[in-house]
Parts: sequence; C-alpha cells; structure tokens
Amino acid sequence: MLLIATLIAIALIFDFLNGLHDAANSIATIVSTRVLSPRYAVAWAAFFNFIAFAVFGLHVAATVGKGIVAPSIINDAVIFGALMGAIVWNVVTWLAGIPSSSSHALIGGLVGAGLCKGGWNAIVWQGMGKTAMAIVLSPATGFLLALVLVLAVSWMFVRANPLWVDKLFRHVQFFSASAYSLGHGGNDAQKTMGIIAALLYAHGLEGGEFHVPFWVVMSCQAAMALGTLFGGWRIVRTMGSRITHLTPMQGSCAETAGALTLFGATWLGIPVSTTHTITGAIIGVGAARRVSAVRWNVAKDIVVAWIVTMPAAGLIGAVFYLIAAAFL
Repeated sequence: MLLIATLIAIALIFDFLNGLHDAANSIATIVSTRVLSPRYAVAWAAFFNFIAFAVFGLHVAATVGKGIVAPSIINDAVIFGALMGAIVWNVVTWLAGIPSSSSHALIGGLVGAGLCKGGWNAIVWQGMGKTAMAIVLSPATGFLLALVLVLAVSWMFVRANPLWVDKLFRHVQFFSASAYSLGHGGNDAQKTMGIIAALLYAHGLEGGEFHVPFWVVMSCQAAMALGTLFGGWRIVRTMGSRITHLTPMQGSCAETAGALTLFGATWLGIPVSTTHTITGAIIGVGAARRVSAVRWNVAKDIVVAWIVTMPAAGLIGAVFYLIAAAFL
C-alpha cells in the first residue's frame, strides 16, 4: 500500500505541475489585456479549474486510463515511467518558458513505458488515433473559431466607438476567461484521474470494474487548482504577448474559441492539449487583423515543441520504466 500511496502522490505532483505549467493557458489573455492583474487572474482561473468536475463527465479519464495502453499491461513501473516522463519534460519546458503540452507529455510517457512493458500490442490504437488527431485538430479548431469570431464581432461593432467597445469587452472577458478555465480544468485534470484509476484497477482495488472514485476526482481537481494559483509566469509572457498583441475584444474571442473547442473535446472523451488549443486561437485572432501581426518565428518554435513533446516524454518515460522495473 505504501508503493500505491507513493505513486498517487507522484500523480498529484504531476497534476500540480500541470496547473502550474498550464496556468498561462487560462490567464495569459486576460493578463496581457490588463483586465485582471496576475494575482487575481490566477485565483479566478484556479476557482473555475476546481469546479470543472461538477460540469463535465469523466470520459477523458476513461480514455487515458484504459484507452491509450491496454489495462492488462499496466503495473507500478509503467505508471511510474509515465508520470516521470511527463514531470521531467514539464519541468524542462517550464524553465525554458516553452508552452508545451502537459497532456501529450503524460500520454507520451505512458506510451513510452507501455511499449517497454508490452511492445506494440500494448497500444490501444483507437484511443491513440483520437489523441493523435487532436494534436492537429484542436489548434486548428481553435484557430478557425477565433478567426470567425473576431471577424464577426469586428463587423458587428464596426461603427461603434472604439473606447466603448474596449470597455464592453473588458467585462465580457471575465466570462470568456471563466469558460476557458472551466474547459481547461475539465479536460486536463481528468488525465491524472485516469492514471490513478488505472493504478487502482491494476491492483484490484476497484472491484473488477474500471471507474474513477470521487476522492480521486476531488484530489486531482484540487491539485490542479493549487498549481494554477502559483502561476507559470515565463509561459504567460510567451502566450500573452510574444505571439501577438491582444485587445480585450480579441482576448475574449480567443478564450471563447478555446473554451468551445475544449468543451466539445471533453464531452467526446478526447484528451486534447489546452496549450495547443489556446495557442491556435491566439494566432487566429492575430491573423484576422493581419498576417504580419503574428510573430510567426515564436509560433514556429511552439509548434516544434509540440512535435517533440510526445517522443521526448516517451523516451524519458521508457528510461524511468526500465529503472523502476529493475527494482519493483
């Protein structure tokens, strides 16, 4: 039982780091538009991160827990490898200020450890296929929705006083940021829930049927909310100002587009990257103004980090699996 408790603690540490690392996803736009100060923005985001469990089901947790690698090959060493692969990669990218995906780092670590344990037969290709498609579709959906929204809103307010529009969307952004934080908490926290539930299932502690206990739900939501409270200021700067300059209207459109994308993915049980989603949306609102408004060199570096994340975390996860397998 001590080993199980230790692995659960490591999973919650990952969830905390996920909130810390991905806090920028929830607050970058509302901070960069100066609607809220960083201190109040993280508290606002943390609250909506925490209550997300009351809004969404647990479809994403089920996908991660039994839809990426076969439950039959999951053991303590696989869980340890998956978590350490994600944690190490998260820390590296956080220190470097790179908005990589915590979600795909976790899935990469799980796949790397799973391959070491059971070979290619360990992979559940249907779940992996959904996740792989989401790597492309989530930022593309965020981009397109944000582009359409900002063009529609610009047309609606084309004759309005710019100062009045700015003041209006400073209020609107409270709602759009809340919706995005809700979607972020709903999708991201469930990934750790799935890992812990898979661990409990592997030890026969779930009565023979995979499910997510309520205490796991509450623990994961609380860990993510606590991590969000501590913020991720290096990544906030990249997401909020280095990609493109944002006005409150553009920030509202980006957050709404990101929230809609996350709501849909969460209800479909698809573990998407909140980082990819909001980045696509921010690029969308910047491109709607003019193509040169987006700092494409920064966007290119972010895309490279996306491509590298899963194989890098998978390699790290495989190494930690082999270390753990030698001792457990």
